[in-house]
Amino acid sequence: MNLSKRITQITGGGSDGWDVFYRARRMLSEGQAVTELTIGEHDIRTDPSILHAMDLSAREGHTGYAMVPGTDLLRDTVAARVQTHTGVPTTRNNVLITPGGQSALFAAHMAVCDPGDVGLFLDPYYATYPGTIRGVGAVARAVQTAVEDAFQPSAERIDSAADGAVSLLINTPNNPTGVVYSRQSLEAVAEVCQRRGLWLISDEVYDTQVWEGEHLSPRALPGMKERTLVVGSMSKSHAMTGSRCGWIVGPEEVIAHLINLATHTTYGVPGFIQDASSFALAAGSELEEKIAAPFRRRRSMAMKILQTQDTVGLVPAQGAMYLMLDVRKTGLSGEGFANALLDSHAIAVMPGESFGAAAAGHIRVAMTVDDDRFASALRTLCSFAEQLAKRHAAE
Repeated sequence: MNLSKRITQITGGGSDGWDVFYRARRMLSEGQAVTELTIGEHDIRTDPSILHAMDLSAREGHTGYAMVPGTDLLRDTVAARVQTHTGVPTTRNNVLITPGGQSALFAAHMAVCDPGDVGLFLDPYYATYPGTIRGVGAVARAVQTAVEDAFQPSAERIDSAADGAVSLLINTPNNPTGVVYSRQSLEAVAEVCQRRGLWLISDEVYDTQVWEGEHLSPRALPGMKERTLVVGSMSKSHAMTGSRCGWIVGPEEVIAHLINLATHTTYGVPGFIQDASSFALAAGSELEEKIAAPFRRRRSMAMKILQTQDTVGLVPAQGAMYLMLDVRKTGLSGEGFANALLDSHAIAVMPGESFGAAAAGHIRVAMTVDDDRFASALRTLCSFAEQLAKRHAAE
């Protein structure tokens, strides 16, 4: 019996660059001490006040089927938050609640891509992007950004890749680079989308983690409200990764069709999770800043440590919980350096190659362990890189 090509070709075949991560996890399972700086998982778990709201909702009986589009309360809360942050009029009819941001990414592409259509995405990219596009039967086409441009998107490159394309997926603040896309970059992207007739799918799950500059949602740009689908999530902003609560914001017609899709796929999000999310969002910026504070602090620590050496380069760390470090002076690829670091010092980082060709020769460091361990690991990483660079220069 044959399986569908949609399923069997999701990963695209070949190595996905995550071997270092899997190896580190095996070492941990075998009892070895590993400093894991790989995935974006908060080291401080969901705030007790949110858990209390979740428990209270469940105990009061909100454990049955919830409304498929999301509760009116949560949809209204998300809409109000988006309108306050962007200035774009937004109501519950512009919002669908989804089981996490990943589900929202899949649904957004289902809404705009037919089988065989081309879906564009920027390289470097979050690991699931190409598979998400392939999963809806579309053709995933990467558009490279350049380290020389601090990984800001290039309108010219997007335009060159746009033949046959119906959508473009972007992510700012960006995982894996930590870059926040500038207004100039986003205006250029918007111009290409309008001229080329592209839907823009904007992944904004890190919108509360901005260390330099400001986050601009492209939905707020002229002419973009009716062609932009925004993906949001409670995972990063409120350390609710396991609760699986996200959303799509977009035109009412699109949301109406996506509600039909949700009825036939996920059938909604548990009510007690939605009530906890409503509580968390209602707590406002004070709670969001509390959850973002460790990463802001560690980013500042990292800047000071990296300034003491000149072997490891830092891509502008403007947002999100990651650092993208340039290790090309060592003579190794990102994957080679990550494997060597794990072997020599039991420190696990992600190779840049895990996120596409544009980040080759780089590594991504997640700022997701306590301050002392993070600072110690980063100093060790820099010292190790200096040793490798000297050896490479002598060869």
